[in-house]
Amino acid sequence: MAAALTGIHLTTDDGRPAVRFGRTYDHPVDRVWRFVTDAGELAQWFPSRADIELRPGGMIGFSGDPNMPPSTGRVIAVDPPRHLSLEWGGDELRFDLEEAGDRRTRLTLTDVLAAENTAARNAAGWEVCLAALDAKARGERPAGPHAGASVLWKDFYDGYVEAGVPCGAPVPGLD
Repeated sequence: MAAALTGIHLTTDDGRPAVRFGRTYDHPVDRVWRFVTDAGELAQWFPSRADIELRPGGMIGFSGDPNMPPSTGRVIAVDPPRHLSLEWGGDELRFDLEEAGDRRTRLTLTDVLAAENTAARNAAGWEVCLAALDAKARGERPAGPHAGASVLWKDFYDGYVEAGVPCGAPVPGLD
């Protein structure tokens, strides 16, 4: 059975490749903002622990990803509780939040890619991570983005490749 893909591959207005995902959560904007900015909340779904100095130019420490060494990034832009843009591993991650009705929030995650051949790999990874965030938002206790996700990741990756999303970049932990 093929994995249900929720991301799209696109080109940004300034010509850069990206993958984008949208989710709607039954939580107010302030709660979803904590999902994407609080280190303790991020640790339950984001690929790495991310300790964010939440200000433009602020440093971010990434650690705990079993497939990547610790690294740093920086906050590009922040407009609490609506927008966070940050640099991570050469990519730009954009988190945009908007009200979507009574105590509901629409989260849009855009990963602006440093290299187009990372699109399928990254999209598959975000599918796994966002599934953990979806579970968290439902009140479940996700085991984190890396808990037993390797087979599921491969299903998503194969689906994106089959859909024609650019691929070919090395896969940390597998290559």
